[in-house]
Amino acid sequence: MAKENLKKKEALQQEKINETVSKTEQFFNENKKTIYGALIAILVIGFGILAYNQWILKPKQAEAMEQKFPAEAAFAAGEYELALNGDGNVLGFKDIIDNYGTKGGKDIYFYAGVSELQLGNFDDAIKYLKKYKGKDHILSARALACIGDAYTGLEDYTTAVSYFEKAADLSDDMFSASYLLKAGITYEELGNNDKALACYKRIKDTWPQSVEGYDIDKYISRIEYK
Repeated sequence: MAKENLKKKEALQQEKINETVSKTEQFFNENKKTIYGALIAILVIGFGILAYNQWILKPKQAEAMEQKFPAEAAFAAGEYELALNGDGNVLGFKDIIDNYGTKGGKDIYFYAGVSELQLGNFDDAIKYLKKYKGKDHILSARALACIGDAYTGLEDYTTAVSYFEKAADLSDDMFSASYLLKAGITYEELGNNDKALACYKRIKDTWPQSVEGYDIDKYISRIEYK
């Protein structure tokens, strides 16, 4: 009796399997044109992406990097006008961004922003620096501090100090001391001596061996003896 029940159970299972296979075959037969079309579309898209990367994107990236080298050399030499705008023979960062976007690297916005800052073009500096989205936390922190410098140039000290503090928190190393010193001086400019003192004491407690740390007592004393 048990064997007969087992056989019936197996027969029912096989019947269900056959029914499922039959339905799958039926579905395929009814929709094979659509299925083949979808597969071809996937292959075409995949080949298109591969072709774009191989024959368009990579050459453009190489071209952008080649154009960027003279601008970087000018930047390193402190020739910010040349670095930013070029000279007719080589492109500057501004033209490289217009022609290639970030194909020459995300730091292109950082270089352009710092160049604008050095030239006193504060609004343009902020525009470029805010577009920098690099993963290097040291460079990202410096970009934030440069935005703070630009806002200082615009005499918007409240916004400036917020960027100096963001830079210090993001950097969290010896560079933080310089950003905190800027924050402290800016707080003094705003008349907020308590927050300025907090910045100076943070330098003294956390980065006493930094360049700013060696001199920080005079800033602390200046406020405490007021």
